[in-house]
This record gives sequence, C-alpha cells and structure tokens, in this order.
Amino acid sequence: MSSATPTPRDAGLPAPATNAFSPLSSSASSPSATKPTVLHLGDDIRWNHALYKELGEKFHIERSYSIGREEFKAALEERRWGDFVGMYRPFWNTGGEMGNWDEELISLLPTSCKIYASAGAGFDWVDTRTLAAHGIIYCNAASACTESVADTAIFLLLATYRAFPWSFLAARSCNPHAFHAANQNIAAVTHNPNGTVLGVIGLGKIGFRLAHKAVLAFEMRVAYHDVVRSEGAERELGGATWCATLEELLRASDCVVLATPFEGRVLLGRTEFQHFKKGARLVNIARGKLVDEEALVEALDGGIVSAAGLDVHADEPNVHPRLATRDDVMVLSHTAGASVESHVGFERLGMENLISYLGGGEALTPVNMQWLKKKD
Repeated sequence: MSSATPTPRDAGLPAPATNAFSPLSSSASSPSATKPTVLHLGDDIRWNHALYKELGEKFHIERSYSIGREEFKAALEERRWGDFVGMYRPFWNTGGEMGNWDEELISLLPTSCKIYASAGAGFDWVDTRTLAAHGIIYCNAASACTESVADTAIFLLLATYRAFPWSFLAARSCNPHAFHAANQNIAAVTHNPNGTVLGVIGLGKIGFRLAHKAVLAFEMRVAYHDVVRSEGAERELGGATWCATLEELLRASDCVVLATPFEGRVLLGRTEFQHFKKGARLVNIARGKLVDEEALVEALDGGIVSAAGLDVHADEPNVHPRLATRDDVMVLSHTAGASVESHVGFERLGMENLISYLGGGEALTPVNMQWLKKKD
C-alpha cells in the first residue's frame, strides 16, 4: 500500500493573495443591471441574517436550491443564473446534490466565476486543481469547525486508551454477564494517555488544536509529520517533534491521529501498519479513504493496533462491518465537525470570503492558490 507523504495541511498552504479582480467595480453581466451575481447553492441561511443582507446589498443573489447533477448541468449550459462571479454553499449537507465537482461540471461554469466558497473542512469532492486551471479560487471553512473536530478527536483518543467502546456496548446490551466481564476486566488492558506520544499527521488548524488540547489536558508529548515544518508550533506545543518521514512518526507514536486532507491516495495500508509501535492506537477525523480498512482489520486482529476511533469511513454511508462490530473500535457517523457553532461559522466564513475577494481584497481561506493560473 501507499507510503506517500501526507497532503498539504489546511494551514500549510500559500498565504492569501491580494486580488486585483473586483466585479463590484466592473460591468460583469448579470440579471441585475447594477450588481454582479452570486449563486447560492442549497438551503436558506439560518443564522447570519445581517451578513446575508449585506451580501444581498452588494450582489444579486441567485438560488439553485438542491437539484441533481443533470439538472444542474443543464441549468449551467442554458445560463439559467447568468454570468455569476461567485458561488456560495453555506452547509455541507445541502447544495451538493450535483455530486463531485470534476472537469465535466467545472467546464460548464461561466468564465465570469472567480471564487467558490463552501462549508466544510474537507474538499475531496471537488477538484481544486481543475478549478484553479479555470481561474477559480476554492475556499473551505476548516477554521469554523476546528473546535468541534478537535474535541471529537480527543473523545476518540480517550475511547482508544480507555476501551470505552467495550464498556459502552456491554452496558447497552443490558446483559449482566457482558456488564460483569467489562467491569471486571477492562482495568487490566486500559491506560491513561498522560505522558504518551501523540503522533499527528497534518499539523494544520485542526491538527494543531487537538495536539494543544492533548498537551494541556493529558500532558501528552507531540510528534507530527507534515510537508511543512513549523518551529513556532513546536514551541507552542511544549517541544513537539517534527518527523521528516511518515515511517518515523508511526514508529514513535502511541496514538496516531489523521488530520490531513485526502488527495486520491491511501496513506495507511499494510506496509504502514507494520511500522506502528505494537499496541498503538489510531484515530481518524480526516477522511475514511486515507485508510485501507481491510489492512486496519488485520492490524487490529494481529495486535499491531490495539484500538481505533473512526469518525470517517472509506465507503460512507456504509461502515465496514468488521470494524463496526468490534469492541476495540469506536465508530461515529462523520459528525466530528457537526455543531451549531460550526454551522454558524460555515455560513459566516463563506460570505466573508465572497465579500472580501470579490470586493478587491483577499480570499480568506483559499486552498488552491498554488495552482491558480497567473494572469498577465
């Protein structure tokens, strides 16, 4: 399996660039005679109404609501929403019914479109390189869900150290024998995380925040592997260790946490699990496809990995049945970032990206600037 290095973290990408393009002062074609158009995908705004009003004062807002891929393609081909200059998707669970944003879909966007601001931290469903080739900046909203995802990572970390899935399932079974077995035997196989090594793959906003919480709460020692070394982050984390290779990180860690984007390749497979410290733990709050799940089952069966905490899965919404039924694996339904606070932030950050960039300023959270076509 792959031994590739992790993909760039959300905070490790090039800094936002100053924007010379400002449709607010241009004559971009739109259904409105005086305002450029922004296409709002999905449901209505729920929280940031004052900011949405400001967006509406600066732009003519068109709505696609929630439609399937073929209808969406047909609408783009017929220019149903005019020559819009930006797209806005405020929620991760709506407005994405058109499926993956690939060349087929992106090629239908009007040339006037310069920015796509969307909810969520991950962007494996959108080809950000192809967007860049078409001159479109893609902005995610990872910073809005940082606290929620980091908290979930801590919960999963504790679950792997303290065998909480075993205890929970035994109690929930309402079976006195199962309860007694957990009650009497868990203490012999569980540990406190204090003083152990947390290995973070991808020290972006989320990776750094969960590491910071682990240091403060559990006095864990932090090792990390990333394409960018951050000596400043190392100091803030009490002397974190940068590992130049993934293998080095895996050999050093008592608990490995995946916090890096997925860019089309497995990161942890059979080869990588052989590098794990025997009995180490795995937490995944990034993307399920980063892990070869069959290889993980084998590693759990062989005692290479003692426990796993998985918020994400390779074939969502289907959870691997041999992982879902184990008492040494905690599984969730891809809800690490799901909180009211995250959704409020998703809404707000998307609009702030649009208002700033289309107003001639900077895109606040771009992820594909390194591939954006340079204009003369």
